[in-house]
Parts: sequence; structure tokens; C-alpha cells
Amino acid sequence: MNPTVGIAVILTVLQAAHCQMIKDLSACLLGQNLRVDCRYENKTDNPLTYEFSITKDNRKHVIHSTISVSENIYRSRANVTMHKNLVCLHLQSFTTSDEGIYMCELRATNDYTGNQIKNITVIKDKLEKCAGFSLLIQNTSWLLLLLLSLPLLQAVDFVSL
Repeated sequence: MNPTVGIAVILTVLQAAHCQMIKDLSACLLGQNLRVDCRYENKTDNPLTYEFSITKDNRKHVIHSTISVSENIYRSRANVTMHKNLVCLHLQSFTTSDEGIYMCELRATNDYTGNQIKNITVIKDKLEKCAGFSLLIQNTSWLLLLLLSLPLLQAVDFVSL
């Protein structure tokens, strides 16, 4: 077998074996709370594990995780929600002492290519407010109610004419 063809086959197999990949990591302020969105592409139904951490003063602090143990100072303030291809960290009462480099680490069960890791520098004064539409997506019951009520609103408008 030609060595070039062999390398191409190996790279193709490794690419196919890759189960998930982090596409984007973003942060925004929702009132006084921080939200970090970790968007990923998933090519499998295997369970996903995650870890959100912060690096400050050259030390890693685990905020919320299914991979390792979270630190006490974050346990009561942090929670994570998972939606299709999105893992969101919510950190309540965000202050300047919570500034640092935030990291999202994802791993799908039986993904032998290793963990996917992305990081973002979070500084309170430079954070944007979370967009209104993303808030609706986060709370799908409101979005669903809005979509279901559109035909009813059209019918009421039609009857009044």
C-alpha cells in the first residue's frame, strides 16, 4: 500500500471516530448572572460529560462538572442546563472576583479521540448582555407557548374583521 494512501485512510478513520467537537464558546451577562454557552456538534447518541472551570492566579478551579468534583465556593452559585448541541453554565451573582479564563471541556462516552476543550477570557466590564432571543431559546416553554398561540391570535384578528 502506498504510504500516502495509508495516511489518508488513517486520517479519515480518526475523523469519523471523533464523536463531538466544540464549535463555539461565548459568555454574556443576564442581570447579575454570568452565562457561558458551549455549543458543540455531536455525531453520536453516546452520553456527554462536561466540565466548566476557571483559571485565575495560574490555578484551575472547577465550577460545575460531571467529570470531577466542583469546588465548594461555586456549588451553591452554579448550575448547568443542556439542550440539543448546547451546554450552558449559569453562575449567579457574578462579580469581578469571578473574572478569569473560563473553560468548557466535553467528552462523549467511547470517544477515543480525547476531550474537546475551548476557553474564553471573561471580564465583567467587557461582557455583553445576553440577547433576548437566546433567553427564549433557553426557556423553550415560553417559545413553545408563543408559537402555539400565533394561530389563535390570527383567528381572533380574523373574527374581529
